[in-house]
Amino acid sequence: MNAKKLLVFLSFSVFILSLTNAQNDSIQKQEKIKTGLTLGAVPAIAFDSDIGFKYGLVTNFYHFGDGSSYPNYKHSLFLEWSRTTKGSGINEILFDSDHLIPKTRVTAEFNILTEQALDFYGFNGYNAPYNKNYIDENNNDYISRLYYRYDRRLTRFRTEFLGNIIDKKLRWVAGYAFYGVKVDSVDVDKLNKGKDEEDKLPYTNGGLYGQYVDWGFIPEEQKNGGNTNLLKLGLVYDTRDNEANSMKGMWTTLQFVLAPSFLGNDYSFSKLVLTHRQYFTLKPKVLSFAYRVSYQDKISGDIPFYMLPLLFNSGPIKTRDGLGGAKTMRGVLRNRIVGEDYLYGNFELRYKVIRRVILNQNFYFALAPFLDWGMVTGKYELPNNLSTEAISYLSQGEKEKLHLSSGLGTYFTLNDNFIVAINYGIAFDKRDGDNGLYIGLGFLY
Repeated sequence: MNAKKLLVFLSFSVFILSLTNAQNDSIQKQEKIKTGLTLGAVPAIAFDSDIGFKYGLVTNFYHFGDGSSYPNYKHSLFLEWSRTTKGSGINEILFDSDHLIPKTRVTAEFNILTEQALDFYGFNGYNAPYNKNYIDENNNDYISRLYYRYDRRLTRFRTEFLGNIIDKKLRWVAGYAFYGVKVDSVDVDKLNKGKDEEDKLPYTNGGLYGQYVDWGFIPEEQKNGGNTNLLKLGLVYDTRDNEANSMKGMWTTLQFVLAPSFLGNDYSFSKLVLTHRQYFTLKPKVLSFAYRVSYQDKISGDIPFYMLPLLFNSGPIKTRDGLGGAKTMRGVLRNRIVGEDYLYGNFELRYKVIRRVILNQNFYFALAPFLDWGMVTGKYELPNNLSTEAISYLSQGEKEKLHLSSGLGTYFTLNDNFIVAINYGIAFDKRDGDNGLYIGLGFLY
């Protein structure tokens, strides 16, 4: 997106905000204080020609107790079960509570995530060339729509404890996580099952992932994944007024993520994770500005390639993918930016256009124009002895620099906690893709 297009987008956003301001000011109904147990549920529905039709259910139970802490909940239980007709799926349970153990917040998560065609674009951002023609069936350079894909099954268990130091603002954090990662080239035979011969997907030598293995960019002993046990220690400073939908305050965390050998890890490493989020009220209950900045740096050791596309957060925010896509840089290809060290951030202007009380439930609709950015600051080191083909491939890459995207988010919220989000983002550089549409739950941060 060039500067002219960005100016048009921002102007349109300001116009929308101005147009709806009078309507919002006219709504003065008193919001209800929620007590006891509430439930939010939406169907999980999507379609992709390669992975099939997605179906399932996303459910979130909230317990507000006597309502004295509303809109903050006392306990939350999030459940997702979804499948596709080609075998991919999400099985997820996430529990979060600030009242289960006195003065200690507890987050526990278990999930099994299957990805039959997960994005893989290589390492080190723009150092790894991206050629859209390889996945365009109408181009003479077409290889396969699956060229930049591979298969991954992730089994993860995580538990985290957040304890009070000073007035629930300064807290210590400690936790343990297990990541069981299995990777392979895409099972083309399974994806082609039932297709006519002319519609079947080609997938030569396992796509880019297969070439990375052949070139030695991915070590032989890592090519099919492995298990990693992690410990987490750190500090959190939190002054937000409401976690799920903050209007003011900040959230800053300093964490050390450790994968020590005494836990049975084949690869030992440590990382520093520094993240800052801040929220400014521009108009009470209506308009706010929010931003997030995060730096994630390898301190020591060797990080296996299958752990590189994972960013680390403090619960209940999930750690699932790297830079690019729904949770980090909307509009940029998922996992496009992979390295050992990262710097990334987001800026959002959040405007609550409509607030209503319907059937004794608090609803509001919000718009949020955004700008996302990020880059690799520490490279994943490639071997020195390279084949002619590997050298030719790398010569097509360019120097890493800031990746940018922008777009608009829309949010439908129930009782300030259950938030259905629809985000549309556009990448500034075609090497990062074109655009992306994301339907999910919750604000990005």
